[in-house]
Amino acid sequence: MNEADLVMIKGPQAGKQIGIVGDIYRLLATGDETGGSYAMIEATVLPGGGPPPHLHRLEDELFYVLEGQVAFYSGEERIAGLPGTFIHMPRGVPHRFKNETDQTAKLLFSLVPAGLEKMFVEAGRELAEGELPDEPSQAEIDRLLKLAEPYGIEYDLPAH
Repeated sequence: MNEADLVMIKGPQAGKQIGIVGDIYRLLATGDETGGSYAMIEATVLPGGGPPPHLHRLEDELFYVLEGQVAFYSGEERIAGLPGTFIHMPRGVPHRFKNETDQTAKLLFSLVPAGLEKMFVEAGRELAEGELPDEPSQAEIDRLLKLAEPYGIEYDLPAH
């Protein structure tokens, strides 16, 4: 294979857009496109959005804040994610992120190696350009929790 065959270029609106538990994930590069080496996702995190505490068994997660502010938590440590902040969460480290402001935030995150992006597609709903995600439903949360274990994700949810 020629090295030029490996070049990937996508325009500003390219990539499947997934609504997942209240956030929007645009799949910029998937494992299918990168030979499984990585996935890159642009996340639009609405006010109050972000996943519950969890850890990854199979991949590292790398974040870069583009717009707004996102609070990252590693255990009890809070890291203010302002534009230009880079954070590496190695596999096995409990973490979460949350938009604690009243403004929408955007960040890039990579999964190394790829694979988890498939869970987002299975658990979420494809969105048209400009469409907002639904409020998280119990059915969507249950679907995400059911898919988590096969993808090596462990959620630390509070007891009901």
